Amino acid sequence: MHDLDLTTLRLFVAVCELRNISAVAQREAMVASAISKRLAQLEQRVGTPLLVRKRRGVLPTAAGETLLEHAHALLARSALIARDMAAYAQGTRGHVRLLVTASVMAESLADDVAAFLQAPGNQQIQVSLEERVSPEVVRGVHEGSASVGICWDAADLSGLQTQAYRGDHLGICAHASHPVAQQSQVYFADVLDYEYVSMPALSAVQQLLTRAAAVQGKVLNHRMQVSHFEAALRVVRANLAISVMPAEVAQPFAQAYGLRVVPLADVWARRRFAICYRAQESLSPAAHLLVQHLHACSQAHAAGAAP
Repeated sequence: MHDLDLTTLRLFVAVCELRNISAVAQREAMVASAISKRLAQLEQRVGTPLLVRKRRGVLPTAAGETLLEHAHALLARSALIARDMAAYAQGTRGHVRLLVTASVMAESLADDVAAFLQAPGNQQIQVSLEERVSPEVVRGVHEGSASVGICWDAADLSGLQTQAYRGDHLGICAHASHPVAQQSQVYFADVLDYEYVSMPALSAVQQLLTRAAAVQGKVLNHRMQVSHFEAALRVVRANLAISVMPAEVAQPFAQAYGLRVVPLADVWARRRFAICYRAQESLSPAAHLLVQHLHACSQAHAAGAAP
């Protein structure tokens, strides 16, 4: 099969979405016959019908639906390539895309990246941060949608190279008047009967808590579910429920919101994060510099020094 050109794929996607060749022709300032010819050539190249012509438009065949899925991915990748090359054309020496978990994003990563970008020689590097749950971070790095990921080191990191990053300590965040707030530390098993505000089911913290509750033969008593830590803190502030979250995230808000952060005494409450990537040789020079910097920040933090 001959190489597929991106212009034809873009037109194919547009026709599938609008279900009408004339509408696409009008939007693209082309004649409908030119689009029809391209689509016919595309069908000839792949060796199977891709569209069914109806009286009021067209519909993709089963093969067309499959090609549509691949075309979306190819066009998205093409857009990323164009963006990265434009960055170089504008004088940027590198662009690093990171996938990170909510805990990593909410804690020290922004400060570490800011220090990297402000260092001499790094001002022409761009860094993009995108929040994902741990399994999606790993999948994205495996698939190449990002060169570097940072997630909980308990995730399945097989097939990837890793370096240590920072860590955190989970605790119970509670309103100052809540019974848990009177404790200096607690075991998770002793506070399982209270109502919780929870994070999405696929988040690393939520999966960890679900497993820990199952070991005790119980399930979490969910009163509310929210999508991020700030929303959870607001629920706790209203004294509607308690929440398990990294103390490093909750502590800065505790005094302002009238909350207490009570450390969990369980061994699993201390977590470590990992920087992951496919292979050292696959990293661009900019990505390699960033990985080195983040690992150094982790080592300095572990030694008790300022990064």
